[in-house]
Amino acid sequence: MTFFVGILLVALGGILEGLFSVPVTKVKTWEFENIWGIGSLLALLLLPWPLSYLFVDNLWELYSAIPNSVLISVISCGILWGIGGIYWGRAIAALGMALGVSILMGLVNVFGSIVPLSVFEPHKLLTTGGYILILAIIVMIIGVVIISVAGQKKEEALNTKDHKKTGTFRIGILFCLVSGILSAAVNFAFIIGTPITEEASKMQVQDYATSFAIWSLVFTANFSINTFYGFYMMMKKGTLKNLSKGRFSKEWMGAIFMGIAWPGGIIIYGIGANAMGPYGAYAGFPMMILASILAGNLAGALGGEWKNSGAIPRRIMVTGILVLCLAFTLLGYSTYVMNG
Repeated sequence: MTFFVGILLVALGGILEGLFSVPVTKVKTWEFENIWGIGSLLALLLLPWPLSYLFVDNLWELYSAIPNSVLISVISCGILWGIGGIYWGRAIAALGMALGVSILMGLVNVFGSIVPLSVFEPHKLLTTGGYILILAIIVMIIGVVIISVAGQKKEEALNTKDHKKTGTFRIGILFCLVSGILSAAVNFAFIIGTPITEEASKMQVQDYATSFAIWSLVFTANFSINTFYGFYMMMKKGTLKNLSKGRFSKEWMGAIFMGIAWPGGIIIYGIGANAMGPYGAYAGFPMMILASILAGNLAGALGGEWKNSGAIPRRIMVTGILVLCLAFTLLGYSTYVMNG
């Protein structure tokens, strides 16, 4: 039961990760840098350190017992994730929720699951569970390609109908590539930070909370970079004044949602991956990614991103989603097999 509860938590974390950037495409009186900067600041303040102080006794004693090389590596991964986050927001703004999240999460998945397994547990790649994991990743890539084709068809249809360019597809793809590679560092941080969770367990920290001490370091690096970037762009473009324009019920609530959902999804994923067993981080991470893609596509569809695109692009998108659901099932099974 613990394993299946872990899967549900990983899926829930993925849903939050797939939806946290919805406000980027919805705010009217704010610019991108406004919502991104304030959302990042709230993400830094609302969850990481409060949770660590609440659930981890003697937090600084815990950190002092960890080799500096581990702490530096975890923080460095957070920095890379932070840089990837900037391009993430740009990709969503350029491509929309459905296509942007699909391509981003597909890239993050490849670099965040197969690559760390090859580095940290290479012998597992040549087992039945490893083969199933590789198959699941291939199926997922196929699904992402199908969804990308659907997005391109949608773009072509809308350009024809509106007689104007409706998005910067090529620039958005470039942003996705950069962000997908760098954002995968978050799972490297989780795996590299294993000594932190082990030490937390020795200090009688509850199992579900042992990863909180990792996320405090990772999130501080990530969200500090994104907050600095957001406010720098506000100062540079003179859009800081926009913060006084936003209606509390929309712009500020959107930023608060980002501040909770962005770190909250990763935190819940960490709890679920731990519950899935010793190899939960390798297959659980792409499972979270798949849940993110499905949630992002649903949000995009409900938000009208596919309106007037025609039946063919929508059918292709549905096909891609079904392929991703198959990949999700294979990923869960691969973890079950690897755990023995």
